[in-house]
Amino acid sequence: MNHEERICCFDCHGERLYGILSLPAIAQTGALPGVLMLVGGAQYRAGSHRQFALLARYFADNGIAVLRFDYRGMGDSEGDARNFEQIGDDIGCAIDAFMQAVPQMSGVVLWGLCDGASAALLYGATDARVSALSLVNPWARTDAGLAQTYLKHYYASHLLSKALWSKILRGQFNPVAAATSFATQLRRAFQRRHGNALQAAPSLPDRLRLGYQEFTGPIQLVLCGNDLTAQEFADLATADRRWHVLLHDHRTERLELPLANHTFSTQAWRDQLAAATLRWLQSLPQQHNLRH
Repeated sequence: MNHEERICCFDCHGERLYGILSLPAIAQTGALPGVLMLVGGAQYRAGSHRQFALLARYFADNGIAVLRFDYRGMGDSEGDARNFEQIGDDIGCAIDAFMQAVPQMSGVVLWGLCDGASAALLYGATDARVSALSLVNPWARTDAGLAQTYLKHYYASHLLSKALWSKILRGQFNPVAAATSFATQLRRAFQRRHGNALQAAPSLPDRLRLGYQEFTGPIQLVLCGNDLTAQEFADLATADRRWHVLLHDHRTERLELPLANHTFSTQAWRDQLAAATLRWLQSLPQQHNLRH
C-alpha cells in the first residue's frame, strides 16, 4: 500500500462535514492536481460497491491525493440534506480544506458520478481552483429526455431480447400494459418539442450546457453503454448542435465503456475506469494551463 488515509473534518456555514483524505505515501516530483470526489444520488463517501473508496486508494497509490466527503445531511456530516443543485457551498468548503491539507497541489479536479458529475458542471466555472472535471455518467434528467431515451435505446434492444420472447412464448407477456407504457413514453417524448417554450426557468440540460461552456479547462467524459442516464446525456448532442460542439471539442476526452453499467458494479469495469482516469489525470500538468 503506497498511501495513507486520514479523517478530514471541516466547517460549512457552522455545520461539520466529514471526509477521508487518501494521500500518497511518497511525495511525487512536481505538483499534481488533487481529486475531489463528488458523490451521486443517495450515497455517502464510500459509494456504491465501495467504488469511491477503491478508486481513491488507487489514485493515491499512484501519487494523486484524493478527498471524498459527505455533503451536509449525508453520511456523517451535520445539517439538512440537499440535492445536487444546492451543494455549491459544500464543494467550496471541501476545496478549502483539501488545499489546506495538501498545499502542494497544483489545483483540484472535480470527479463526479451521476448527479455528482452534474454538480461538478454547475460549480466548476465558479472557482478558479478547479483545474479540470471528470464527469462520469452525468445526470441530465427530464421527463421528455428520459422518454426519448427509452424509445431510442431500451425498446429497440428489448424487442430482440431472449427474455422478452421467452415471456411471450410462455404466455406471461401483457400486451395491453406494454402498449400503454409505450404510448406514455411517446407522449412524454413528444412534449419535449413543445414544452420548452412554456418553461419559465432554463431546463437542467440548459444549465449544464452553460456550465460546460463557461468552464475552460480539460474535461473527461465517461459514458457507460448499459446505462440510460449516460445515454440520455449523450443524446443531448444529437438533439442540440450546441451540445454536439461542446462534447466533441479539443478539451474533452471521451471514454465510452459499452458493457459497463451506471455504477461499475464489476471489478473489470471499475478497473477500466480507474486506469483510463489515471492516465488522463497524469496528463493534466501539461494541460491545466488551458484553464487560464
